[in-house]
Amino acid sequence: MEYVQSAMLLHSAGKEITEENVTEVLEAAGIEVDESRVKSLVAALEDVDIDEAVESAAVPAASTAPAEAKDEAVEEEEEEEAEEEEDEKGEEEAAEGLGSLFEG
Repeated sequence: MEYVQSAMLLHSAGKEITEENVTEVLEAAGIEVDESRVKSLVAALEDVDIDEAVESAAVPAASTAPAEAKDEAVEEEEEEEAEEEEDEKGEEEAAEGLGSLFEG
């Protein structure tokens, strides 16, 4: 993951993604560099338009995010309602128990 992140950092800074630059970024972050991974990354990104790849990857994620957020909000609401119901039942049971003290 760090290797891809280093490439993205270089790209966003407008720097060329080379073995030397990726290695420098990784070393600056205190990461032990595996030269074969650096070479593989640079070779894999050689013909990739990173801006286009990021844009096409971001579109599906953006369209699913609102639905996921809505689902989470609904789940949280349901959990809160369940907790409130449990609290009410507990209060009713406690009141019934207290009422028995005054009977008889």
